[in-house]
Amino acid sequence: MSRFLDNLSFPMLIIIAIILGTAPIGSEPHLIEKINMLTAGTLVKPLDIFDLVLHSAPIILLLIKLYLFLKNKLHQE
Repeated sequence: MSRFLDNLSFPMLIIIAIILGTAPIGSEPHLIEKINMLTAGTLVKPLDIFDLVLHSAPIILLLIKLYLFLKNKLHQE
């Protein structure tokens, strides 16, 4: 997993996270809609669960990459 994240650049991950996090443009983003469904307890359809995973995956990968980057930075000092 670490090697996979090393091959992804921060700018690319940020752009992908912004695009998928705000899609569709012009209406309520799917990510917000699915999080609201999750908190309301109505996220039960497999397609909705897949949609939540799809739209949140780049953000999660970005957070993991940032954590590993900062962890390595602190160990170097």
